Amino acid sequence: MKTPAGLRGVVVLPLVMLFIGGLALSGCTWFGGTSKPAWVDGATGEFSSSQYLLGQGQAANKSAATDQAYAAVARIFKAEVAAQAKDWESYLLVEHRGSTNTERRLTLDQVTNVSTDKVLENVKILDTWYDRHQGMHYALAGMHRGQGEAAMMDKMRELDRMIETDLLEARQTTDKLTKVRDLRRATRNLVMRDAYNADLRVIRSSGQGTSAAYRVNELSNELDQFLSTNLVLAVEVTGDHAEPIQGALTEGLIREGLHVTTQRAGSELLVRGTVHIWPIDVRDPQFKYVRWCSDFDVVESATQRVVGVVSRGGKEGHLSDREATAKALRVIQQEFSSDLAKAIASHVFGEASLPVQASSPAGCPRESTPANPALSSPRPF
Repeated sequence: MKTPAGLRGVVVLPLVMLFIGGLALSGCTWFGGTSKPAWVDGATGEFSSSQYLLGQGQAANKSAATDQAYAAVARIFKAEVAAQAKDWESYLLVEHRGSTNTERRLTLDQVTNVSTDKVLENVKILDTWYDRHQGMHYALAGMHRGQGEAAMMDKMRELDRMIETDLLEARQTTDKLTKVRDLRRATRNLVMRDAYNADLRVIRSSGQGTSAAYRVNELSNELDQFLSTNLVLAVEVTGDHAEPIQGALTEGLIREGLHVTTQRAGSELLVRGTVHIWPIDVRDPQFKYVRWCSDFDVVESATQRVVGVVSRGGKEGHLSDREATAKALRVIQQEFSSDLAKAIASHVFGEASLPVQASSPAGCPRESTPANPALSSPRPF
C-alpha cells in the first residue's frame, strides 16, 4: 500500500528524530567509544595523586600505549636515581686512573634498570580508553603509594641485613680475599639500597626516605685502603713486545680498582705471562698474516699456588709483516689486556672465578717459535 504524498514528510521526520535521539543517547560512542575519562586530559579523577603515582601513554595500538604508560612511570624513578649518582661517584662513575677512561662494571644504567624493574613490579594498568574518532589508544599506569612503600621497605630491610652480615664477616676474617669480597659485596648492596631509597622518596608523598647506616663512599674508601696495603698485584710479562703489553695490562688492572706494583716483593698476587707474535703463510697474494698467542697465570706470591690461568691467541693480517704485527700488538694491548684485567678483578672481587687450567687451543706452543728480527720492532702507531 503506497503512502500518500502528503503523509511522507510526517513519516520521515519521526525517523530522523529517532536517529538523532539515538546518537544523543549514545553520548560520545559515535566518536570515541565510551565517554572520555577525565585522566586523559590530566585530571586525576578517581585516581588521586595522593594515593597513586601515575603515568600516561598513548599510541595507535593498545599494547604500545600500555608500554608508554609503564615507561612514563619508570622515567620518574630513573630521574630520581640518576640524581643520587654523585653520592656514588667513588664506586660507579667514570674512573680516570690510567691513560684511558672507562666505567666500572656496576654502572649507573645497571642500577637504574635493576631498581626500576623492581619498582615496576608494583605498577598496574589502571584504565584504558580508545578514541574511535582519532584512532588512538590511551592507557593509565599507576602504583598505589601505600603498596609501593611497603614493597620498597621490605627490599631495603633485606639489603640492610645482607650489608650488616658482609661487614661483620669482613671485619672479623683474617683471609684477605674474603675481606675484599665481603667489602665489595657490601658496597654493591649499599648502592642498590640507596637506589631503592631514592625510589621510596618518589613513592612517598612527603618525599622523605629512610637513610642507611653507612655511606657508599665510606665503604669504597675502606675497600680501596685495604687493597692498597694488603692486596697489591705484581705484573711480569715476557716474550715479544713485553714492555708495552705489561704497561697495558697494568693500566687495565688499575682501572678495575686494583693496586699494582712493579716489584714482585711485597705483592700478594703475581700476574705473569708470555706473549709471542710470529708470521704465518696463508698463501694470500695481497696480505701478510701473523699469529699471536698468550699464556698467563695468577699466582699467590707466598705459596706459589696458581689460582687461575688464561690462554688466548689470534690472527691478524695487513699489507706487510710489520703492519700485521703492529695490528696484533694493538689487539693485545687494547682488547686482550682489558679482558684479562677484568677477569682478574672479577676473581679478586669474587664475581667470577678464573679457570684453573687452560682450555683454549690458542695458547702459545710449547716449542719456542724461531725469532724473526723483522717483527721485533714494529713501526710506531
